[in-house]
Amino acid sequence: MDTYQTITTRRTIRLFNQKPISPDLIDRILNAGRIAPSAANRQVLEFIVVREPLNCDLLFHQLAWAGYVQPKRNPPPGKQPTLYIIVLVRDQELNPVNSSDAGAAMENMILTAWNENVGSCWIGSVVNHDVVKRQYEIPADYHIFGVLALGYPAEQPVMEEMAGSIKYWLDENDRLHVPKRPLKDIAHYETFTRRTPGE
Repeated sequence: MDTYQTITTRRTIRLFNQKPISPDLIDRILNAGRIAPSAANRQVLEFIVVREPLNCDLLFHQLAWAGYVQPKRNPPPGKQPTLYIIVLVRDQELNPVNSSDAGAAMENMILTAWNENVGSCWIGSVVNHDVVKRQYEIPADYHIFGVLALGYPAEQPVMEEMAGSIKYWLDENDRLHVPKRPLKDIAHYETFTRRTPGE
């Protein structure tokens, strides 16, 4: 896939096949995160790779999944991610600058994975940060920015270009549909123009 095709075909995946991701591909995904843009080149990010089944199960139960379609898109046993990357910020606090760095690293890893047909779900909803820190021996002065769940897809979500609602939904065939605002509603040229959605 070329870069644009990788970006435009990527969808969030929440149901996964259990085929393992190779160590070489894991390293490529991590390296893509490592070399993402970093404000003032401070490089405040570190990553924990979670791939052992017991550790994956422990982390799975500390994550909140798919708010609009719960509980149907809470991955059941046999469809859960085979790999997680916990993205850490080594800084005094989470702030817009280091959060931007972490977001750039997340996107680099997501696109690198998808280019190799590995799906992902960016999860910001960690149920209890203290529990996760204890489970994975994360130092107190590190912050959990988010978790990237990864695995080979066992679903094919569909993007719907539409104005109005942002709520994704499941159809009668259990296929996920994800609305995205039309480009004409969000792109402004030379000056901002206030529009009614769908106008």
